[in-house]
Amino acid sequence: MRFEHAPQIRSAYPELVAGTITVDGVDADADVTTAMARHLATARVRLAGGTEASFPEIQAWRRVFARMGLPPTRYRCAAESLLRRFRRDGALPRLHPLVDLCNAVSLAYAIPIAVLDVERIDGDLEVRPARGDEEYLTLAGDPECPEPGEVIFADGAGRAHSRRWTSRQSGWSAIRATSRSVLIVVEGVHARAATDVPHLLDTLVVELADAWSVRGRAALLPTG
Repeated sequence: MRFEHAPQIRSAYPELVAGTITVDGVDADADVTTAMARHLATARVRLAGGTEASFPEIQAWRRVFARMGLPPTRYRCAAESLLRRFRRDGALPRLHPLVDLCNAVSLAYAIPIAVLDVERIDGDLEVRPARGDEEYLTLAGDPECPEPGEVIFADGAGRAHSRRWTSRQSGWSAIRATSRSVLIVVEGVHARAATDVPHLLDTLVVELADAWSVRGRAALLPTG
């Protein structure tokens, strides 16, 4: 399976730095509590110095959302939504060890991370403007149809695996207890993204090896 950004996305957002990790052999039995605690502690330190709205990583995604015609305080990238919830509640709900780990790392880096079940994706996955006939499934199982021109993760069967780019993932390819093969997508648009995204990928590869004894295959996507 190939993951890529459509040429019009790369052209419109040249600041984008993206990377992926593919990994097989994950399960729902791993204990990631200690690893999560490290990354959550980093997030707490950052939030003690100001709200997530002051983070350059979040400000950069807000600018991207505004350029997409989306009110950035109504529609937020996944990292900002996680940070807001964490700042309010002091914790995040536990869903699945892999999702919990990636959420904690996303909080620490303030960079959105998508985690998708590869077996629930048909063919390749492309970040592109929607035609308007794709089908998106919410986490609650309700079908939606993205607006024409909305940036989505689209597969070969016409399913949208995200809405508003990094805002919401689809329930169709969400990680579940039976998930074994996974695609992790990391996307940054801030000034230090070229440094931070590779560092985040390296961090996750180490955490995956520690928790599941698996070898994650990381790749930095070409720019331009």
